[in-house]
Amino acid sequence: MVALPLPKLPDEISVLQSLALDLRWTWSHEGDALWSLVDEALWERTHNPWVVLQSTSAERLKSLACDKKFLKKLNAFCVARERYLQTPGWFRGTEGAAQLGGVAYFSMEFGLGAALPLYAGGLGVLAGDFLKAASDLDVPIVGIGLLYQEGYFRQILDAQGTQQEFYPYNEPAAMPIEPVILAEGGWLRIALELPGRVVQLRVWKATVGRVKLYLLDSNDPLNNPPDRGITAKLYGGGTENRLMQEIVLGAGGWRVVEALHPDIEICHVNEGHGAFAIIERARQLAVKANLDFWEALWATRAGNVFTTHTPVAAGFDQFHADLLRKYLPYVEGVLAGRGVELEDVLALGRVNARDGDEPFNMAYLALRGSARCVGVSRLHGEFSRRIFQPLFPRWPSCEVPVGHVTNGVHVPTWDSAEADRIWTDSCGKERWRSLPTEVSEHIAQVSDEELWSMRGKIRERVVGVARRHLVTQLRERGFDREVVRIADTVLDANVLTLGFARRFTEYKRTNLLLRDLARLERLLLDERRPVQIIVAGKAHPADFAGKGMIREWIDVARQRRFRRRVVFLEDYDLDMAQHLVQGVDVWINTPRRPWEACGTSGMKVLVNGGLNCSILDGWWDEAYDPELGWAIGDGRGGGVAEVDARDAADLYEVLESRVVPEFYDRDDAGLPRAWLQRIRKSMCVLTPAFGSTRMMKDYIEKAYLPLAGGVRERLKNDCAVAKTMNKWSRSLHKRWPTLHIGNSTLTQSGTTWHVAVPIYMGEVLPASVRVELFADAKPDFMPEVILLHQEHAIPGSTNGYIYAGAVTASRPMEDYTVRVVPHHPDVVLPGELPLIAWQR
Repeated sequence: MVALPLPKLPDEISVLQSLALDLRWTWSHEGDALWSLVDEALWERTHNPWVVLQSTSAERLKSLACDKKFLKKLNAFCVARERYLQTPGWFRGTEGAAQLGGVAYFSMEFGLGAALPLYAGGLGVLAGDFLKAASDLDVPIVGIGLLYQEGYFRQILDAQGTQQEFYPYNEPAAMPIEPVILAEGGWLRIALELPGRVVQLRVWKATVGRVKLYLLDSNDPLNNPPDRGITAKLYGGGTENRLMQEIVLGAGGWRVVEALHPDIEICHVNEGHGAFAIIERARQLAVKANLDFWEALWATRAGNVFTTHTPVAAGFDQFHADLLRKYLPYVEGVLAGRGVELEDVLALGRVNARDGDEPFNMAYLALRGSARCVGVSRLHGEFSRRIFQPLFPRWPSCEVPVGHVTNGVHVPTWDSAEADRIWTDSCGKERWRSLPTEVSEHIAQVSDEELWSMRGKIRERVVGVARRHLVTQLRERGFDREVVRIADTVLDANVLTLGFARRFTEYKRTNLLLRDLARLERLLLDERRPVQIIVAGKAHPADFAGKGMIREWIDVARQRRFRRRVVFLEDYDLDMAQHLVQGVDVWINTPRRPWEACGTSGMKVLVNGGLNCSILDGWWDEAYDPELGWAIGDGRGGGVAEVDARDAADLYEVLESRVVPEFYDRDDAGLPRAWLQRIRKSMCVLTPAFGSTRMMKDYIEKAYLPLAGGVRERLKNDCAVAKTMNKWSRSLHKRWPTLHIGNSTLTQSGTTWHVAVPIYMGEVLPASVRVELFADAKPDFMPEVILLHQEHAIPGSTNGYIYAGAVTASRPMEDYTVRVVPHHPDVVLPGELPLIAWQR
């Protein structure tokens, strides 16, 4: 069953129906060509094959069924698709494939293509790329999200350059999705208990190659009108509606998993929005296995992964405790009679468990309920450890259990047809469907002439796209004919083209390049070495500072002197992003460090030979090399105004003295040899390193496979291991205050210090702890942890022992402190039990 019957397709082309419902066409240049042949105008306008089929006349369909050229292309595309689906991908051929039952990936938004507008920005686009990579690599992942009736807003700029927001209706019948129909018949609906009623959630599915994305929708006639609006807008409505959306995503989403994929072992929460899946997973196990909630949480937590994307604590979703008490009745029902109060569960989302008025923090729940937590870049991982430090009182920030898996982009989605040909000729068609090992060697052989020809063609195309978009934009805003006519001549396909597109908000400093208009004018309008810039992006509807930044750019773009060199394109979306990252020469990024968690936009230019000029933040902090791109800023601290002024000056300086001269430094053949060498190195080194193939491999090796074995162990034998862990944890919590540490004795032998320290265990069993010597990180030293061994009991004491060890005197002994931490071979510490005792 499909969302809406199509016109009757002739038998010869009936396969178009299944092709339209497989979003694999979002990363297929052959697919673009095929759908363009069906109806070029419709395809260019919608980039939605489902709408193309719905809107194509019966006459045209009959004509295609007799068109030998079209049938040949259709057959070739079908053969390639079948080969893709039937040939085992990389992961299925590894030893780990048999060790992973499956992964459910929860995200508030998914950016798969313009035809499925269920995304607002980078978080959703990353989630879309994640599913595409899972399909390419044949990783058993399903996506869980929401089907929004309106999605995120569409942007229009009025005559004054002020952003206006519009929310067009997402008609399910016009989207490449279909209802989930159960084998016994009937549309799958998930019942979810909310205060005083049960809400029915319809379940849809989108096919993404080998992967399924399930979408929950509350707009069901069986629900009352307010509940039909729960999934109305992405990030829309008030706080209460936002909470309901997150309950639908997490609790409702896990029920979808149980209904359709009960063999799944890993629950991956992409940002804290889906964290109620953690509670629901434990709740369901408690019911099925007759456990209390904490035993169930101990059992399931081993299979939960949390990816945090937020660079500041204020960015986490928080809800007043009273709302949680109102909206979690199903949890309370499970806890009844099991000795656990709802307040105990709410404490999972607070720093202070005893503070009943502290807001409930979704990221805290996600972290406490997961065995692995990762940031989205190395630098973001470091700062996330500081953000989550309050959950681990007295633990050093370096040991707060947050690692990192740097984001990657799905390269086939973002490459141009010209770049795709170069990569295919050099590295083969399967290069991104396995782990690329010889990419650098092959791309290094591509000639300067071929690279420069590629860059010229896609720069010319992005100029054409920008002109058409700008003409439409100005005409629809009512500008006079002369202004519209000039818009059709803006930009130049032979001029160095900068790209700057992102969410407009204060910390991204989207107006940094506008601080000195005289200097900008000299840069852009130089007759011998001109520069042009294409700008795009949206501000949150409530972000008036961000809207002001958009107006600044519009004001500049409409000035006569800048009109042909500065273009602002309204309604930035996936389709526009693909054109920009393919065609621009240099991607500019100016966030205020360290507020950019990752910033994947700059990764998308790499495959196309684009270069990066960015603040050393997010991914660029670990990717930057002077031979691969350019860095802005000197890393010195200072006040906001001071740092902004320095960074702006440095941005102008880098562009004027390094970027522009290198681009225009041509030899007798008209080629910028140094520029092309930089492009080649960037493509060789950075494209595979920051692709989703590498990202997926990291998740498999760092999270999925290690956790799959652990969760199986905790679930077997009626969760015996989990029950033991819960009992051990409760006992240690209760007895921990009875433990204390005596004074150390130090003796030196040559370059070695010998340490002996009395530990009075009180009621704590010695086997439950480790005694360690710890030294924190310092400018010249890494953190150190040295295990002390138990030498003998202390005469006359009860449960007192002397612990001893040795350390090389490479740093001052004052740096070291004795501590006691919990120890259990199968418990994730300190994540699952953050107890610690210090000597001082």
